[in-house]
Amino acid sequence: MTGSPEVCVLLPTMNEAATIADVVADYREAGFENVLVVDGGSTDETRQLAAEAGARVVEQSGEGKGQAVREAVAEHVDAEFVLLADADATYDAADATAMLEPLRDGRTKHVIGDRFADMRPGAMTRLNRIGNRLINRAFARIHGRDYRDILSGYRAFTRESFEELSLAAEGFGIETEMAVECVKRGVPVEVVPITYRPRPEGSDTNLHPIRDGGIIFLELYRKAKTNNPLFYFGSVGATATAGGVLMAIYVLYDWIANGVGHEILAIVSAAGILLGFQLLMFGFLADMILTLHREGIDGHERE
Repeated sequence: MTGSPEVCVLLPTMNEAATIADVVADYREAGFENVLVVDGGSTDETRQLAAEAGARVVEQSGEGKGQAVREAVAEHVDAEFVLLADADATYDAADATAMLEPLRDGRTKHVIGDRFADMRPGAMTRLNRIGNRLINRAFARIHGRDYRDILSGYRAFTRESFEELSLAAEGFGIETEMAVECVKRGVPVEVVPITYRPRPEGSDTNLHPIRDGGIIFLELYRKAKTNNPLFYFGSVGATATAGGVLMAIYVLYDWIANGVGHEILAIVSAAGILLGFQLLMFGFLADMILTLHREGIDGHERE
């Protein structure tokens, strides 16, 4: 059986009147009777069309996709599994079975749909594709896991595992935050290939590539403080040290070549180098403590 009461299809919406009825109908035709639409204050007919198509519709109390997902799972979802998708008809309801299979088999607790496995022409602009690749590489480098498509909006997870995550992102950063928290909390993740299609005509995106991309990069870096402290403090320390060294070279050159002293710059240079070394040392110590903590947890679990 493809769909069942144990699964809730969760669709956050914001002015998706052009596609919401078809998306809800697709999931219901695939056997998913429990379709929940959480609307963020649409000014078009999104809520009415979703209800007419057979979805349960609630209005979120706050704003943003992240807040919608957290509120929905906490207050409106009783099912064991949650299938999270966008309401813009870019994802395929036919992929739901593959997304849910690892959860039902008990192999994992969180599933990410890899859009790059079957991305249809025109589904993603060149700018967005480059940005996605950079963000995924940065995530793999900083957090030590390659989930291939951490910005994918097609997710499946157990409600229990979602409640273990500490999430605060309000908007599109929720996908990145979930991936980071899965690494941090040791939640098993599996990546499943999916189809990703272009948005239909008349359907406008709520995503702002530059603004949201910047927010996602900052979120990745901010979360590195607890997942990879050596990178977090080391990168700042290396920058401070490099800046101090370059300034020291300039001060030394100008003093030797022209006899001009720069006492203030020399002090700033020394402070930069000292601060950089301190941050690097702090990063090494924090990384060592984190490693010992993780090894202690793993050893306790094996016992």
